[in-house]
Order: sequence, then structure tokens, then C-alpha cells
Amino acid sequence: MQIAFVTGSSGFIGTNLVQNLLEDGYKVIAFDNFSASEPWKSELFKDNPNYYFAEVDICKPIAAEVQKGLSALNESGVNEIYNLACPASPPRYINIPLETIDVNVTGMRNVLELARQYNAAILHTSTSEVYGDPIVHPQPESYRGNVNTVGPRSCYDEGKRISETICYEYQRLFATNVKIIRIFNTYGPYMDPMDGRVITNFVLQALRGEDLTIYGSGNQTRSFQYISDLITAIRKVIKLEKQFLGPINLGNPVEFTIKELAELVVSKLPDTGSKLKLIEQDPNSPYQAKHDPQQRKPDISLAKEKLGWEPKVALSQGLDSTIEYYRKLAG
Repeated sequence: MQIAFVTGSSGFIGTNLVQNLLEDGYKVIAFDNFSASEPWKSELFKDNPNYYFAEVDICKPIAAEVQKGLSALNESGVNEIYNLACPASPPRYINIPLETIDVNVTGMRNVLELARQYNAAILHTSTSEVYGDPIVHPQPESYRGNVNTVGPRSCYDEGKRISETICYEYQRLFATNVKIIRIFNTYGPYMDPMDGRVITNFVLQALRGEDLTIYGSGNQTRSFQYISDLITAIRKVIKLEKQFLGPINLGNPVEFTIKELAELVVSKLPDTGSKLKLIEQDPNSPYQAKHDPQQRKPDISLAKEKLGWEPKVALSQGLDSTIEYYRKLAG
């Protein structure tokens, strides 16, 4: 039986990944410190005998805590490590910038050391934010970015950039079997309602019968990847040959403006949507349009070549499931 260790296990992607691994017959050791996640998600799988959860900060020593999990599951080693630990929501990481940097440096090294200890494959989740406000469109993995090192988003953007460098050095110095993925905008069930990103904002405003707030012109473009497509790709990447480091873009290359997204959300709610307006506002918080990239779209040529993968779920279809999730969550 395969043993997986997942950090950031109670976040949006982590919860979906843990569920997928358990359904696939894995035993899963899951860590989260709840600095940027919802504690109730750690309880979802508590009745599964193949699941072990501990509230752990990976910036502190973790080897003994992992051993406790292995003992509880009657296992002696880890086969796969998925490093998802890091706040990804701007309202969250702006409030804990030093902790965000630390998890991408100290936490990254702790998890890589664990991969060395168990000779495990390790997948690190980086981000499209490493491209900054891109002047190359769409963004291939070879593009080095147009980044700001001294802005309110820099703790996250630069944190993820240095974590990629640390992964590279572990592969170069120790031949660690590490993979780097760069995740583009992803949405779906288990995303925190208070996440602060555009799909959750629009869906929740629409469900409450509130006008939809657009920061800036609304002509900024994004591409939106449904969570099941991302999980499929993640599971494929970690199985790639040991010498493949990446990075590899994972996202949906179909591009929408923010206005188009808002209009699509409104169209999904016929009872209230016809009454809602799109309200344009000037940037009034440090993580909004003033600091947002104006374009974001992945070049997924490498993912197609290496994984035989491309997204299957269209935005309209994924929004249906997402809206239903938040409707049920609201009771």
C-alpha cells in the first residue's frame, strides 16, 4: 500500500487531494496548522482507518511527528510527499507575511529533508504568481517573470520563487526526487468562502443577492481551472521520471475577463441574477487591482507533452458545482 504525506492538508487543494488519495487506496498522513485553513476539514476523513491527521507547523521539526503518523498507520516509510502548506489567499498572507515567507524557506527545507530520509518522491506546489505581472502572454515555464520584490503580495510571490530554488538545489546536491508545479487560478468545492479571490467573491455576493464588485476596469483576464482537473494532473506529475524537476504549468488556457466571469455567475442564478448589477470600484485594499496582474494565462504545452493532460471541465460546468457547494454550505 502506498503511503502519502500531505502538508497543508486542510486547505482547499489539500482537502480535495486527501480525499482523492484515500479513494485510491492510499494511507495518508496529513498535517496542517490552520493558519490559512478551516479546522473542520481535518475531521472529514477521521473515520477512515487509513487517515492520520496532526495539527503541526512544518516550520518546526517534523520528523518525529511523521513517525507518530506512520506508527498509527502501522507503516515504516513514506512513498509520496505533497507539499501544499502555504497561505494562497491574498487577505490571509498579507496579514501573516513573515510566516508566509518562513513556510516557503524553513518549511520547504524540513519537508525536503523528510523526502531525503524516506527516499520519497516529493511534489511542491508553486504558483503562477512567480510570473508577476507578465509581459509575455501566455506564460511558458521558461518565462522568468516581471515581479515586484517590495509590494504587499511579495511575501507570497517571492516566497514561492525561493522555494523553487530550494527544490532545485536539493535535486542538484542530493538527487532528491522533487517535482515543481505552478498552479494557475483554481476553484471548486472546499474553497474557503473567505478566500478573497474572484470566484468565491462573485458566487457568494450573488447568492446573497448583492451586486457584484469589480475592482479596476474588469478587463483583467484570468483562466480558471476546476479542482478535479488539477488533482488529476498532480497525481500524474509525481509519477514522472526522477530526473524531471519541472516546473510545469497546471491551469486552464481558456481566458476570460473578470467582467465575463461576473456575467456568467449572474446568469447561473436566474432567481436573483437578473436583479444584480456589476459595480466597478477603485482599488481600496492592498491586494486588489492596483497590484493585480492584468493578464494571466498558462502555456500548458509541457503538461500536454509530459502528462498527456489538459483540463476537461469547462468554466460553466465547474461553476454549477461550485455554486451548489456554497449554497449547501450556507444551509
